[in-house]
Amino acid sequence: MPHNRPQPGQYAAFYEKYIALVPDGDYQTILENQLQLWRQLPGSLTDKQSDFRYAPGKWSVKEIVGHVSDAERVFSYRLLRIARGDQTPLPGFEQDEYIRTANSSGRSLASLLEEFESVRRATITLVRSLDDKAWLQRGVASDKEVSATALAFIIAGHERHHWVTLQERYLPVLGKA
Repeated sequence: MPHNRPQPGQYAAFYEKYIALVPDGDYQTILENQLQLWRQLPGSLTDKQSDFRYAPGKWSVKEIVGHVSDAERVFSYRLLRIARGDQTPLPGFEQDEYIRTANSSGRSLASLLEEFESVRRATITLVRSLDDKAWLQRGVASDKEVSATALAFIIAGHERHHWVTLQERYLPVLGKA
């Protein structure tokens, strides 16, 4: 598991907002706790409610869940490659294009959450498999140097960012806060 919070210089400045959202503590426990929170979501929202957007052009609840899964897959893949010492620069990804083609609105919220759980379980398994040397590896993703440790924190912080957005902008409007 990552032993220390990544330092500036181990990731692009853009990711600071995600890394700052990760609480102190055992990293695997943090990932598990996040998964438990998402498991509560389908009990509080209907499929119709999960199509809600708090403003025009904003993602629906379903799209957020799909995005969190897609992004975690991308970040975990980067973590795998970099932790294994692969120095091949890794490309970025356009999140809005992923949303447009993911068909999250055509799926049930339960199926999207089931997918997230599968992705998160794979992330947890990967994280458990890495040794101290792997956590120190660095590579390039989206044209910026990044450490394996930073990628792990980005995964947890990205999830936290979207969970907070759901709690602040979606659930109160739906009467679920």
